[in-house]
Amino acid sequence: MSAQNSNRKNGPSLQAADDQLNRALSEEFVTAVIDGQLFGVPVLSVQDVLGPQSLANIPLAPPEVAGSLNLRGRIVTAIDLRKRLGMEHADREKSMSIVVDHHGELYSLLIDEVGEVLQVPVQDYERNPPTLDPRWRDVSQGIYRLDGRLLVILQVQRLLDIIKVAAAA
Repeated sequence: MSAQNSNRKNGPSLQAADDQLNRALSEEFVTAVIDGQLFGVPVLSVQDVLGPQSLANIPLAPPEVAGSLNLRGRIVTAIDLRKRLGMEHADREKSMSIVVDHHGELYSLLIDEVGEVLQVPVQDYERNPPTLDPRWRDVSQGIYRLDGRLLVILQVQRLLDIIKVAAAA
């Protein structure tokens, strides 16, 4: 009887330890689709996910800045990732947003649609291939190959630092 109790006590704790190890050996990303391409944003960078929002125009802003929005009383700068990544223009009225924090400021990354949170094994990580578009390579930290699709991981700090430099120029 005590052996059974011991197994019951160790069983769940072994499962919990195994789950913790799997999480430690994997990374989680909020996925986004832009022009049919799958992108990932590290889940710890994401503050919020929004549906279509009304944007206020920001005069003299860099082309990547789509405008600003009010999120629970905070002004959030909206970044058009299609423009930032050199893709064709699309109807922004249907754009969704992933809100990220960068140096204490909130930014809304405008995308076509939000996917799911993916947990991918660290061992499947690959560096940016040399054939990746240079505009993407500058803001990507690497890729994952997923069942016939390429998941490009966006480096949020690099993505937004370049926009800050453009705004200062």
